[in-house]
Amino acid sequence: MKKSMLIALIGIIIGALSGCTEKLDPKPLTYSQLLTGTEKKTWVLSGVTIVDEKDPFDLAGSDVLEACQLDDQFVFYANAEKKMEYTNGATKCRTTEPDILITDVWQLTSANATLEMGIPRLFGGFKLPFIVKTLTENTMVLEYYFGDVDASYRFKFTSTGK
Repeated sequence: MKKSMLIALIGIIIGALSGCTEKLDPKPLTYSQLLTGTEKKTWVLSGVTIVDEKDPFDLAGSDVLEACQLDDQFVFYANAEKKMEYTNGATKCRTTEPDILITDVWQLTSANATLEMGIPRLFGGFKLPFIVKTLTENTMVLEYYFGDVDASYRFKFTSTGK
């Protein structure tokens, strides 16, 4: 009787201990998480590629933006409002410019890999539906097709990790 009780007790302990282990499968980041991080993520425009008649032409960020615009930042927030800020970097174009130049919202559609946002220094305050060509932890490439000139512009962003 004592022996069967001991065997039953050992069986219960082994069952309890084996039930405590949980296999943790890493989950891949979603497009939204790659864009925003866990709270917010900052991106800087680092280059532009113009694809005209299927012939790509690369430009450095300094060929497209003024020196004072090169450190401007796009900050994407991981909140329900999907807030985006376009902020001045350390170098302002005018001393009277505010730190936050534009506050807006972003919209990411995973089904067709489209990110709707604005690039203020190039397109004013207009939001455009960019095709997401690449989105990793540190690199984002967005493309917009201009039908009237039959050319695509690819904008490369680099994350500052903040």
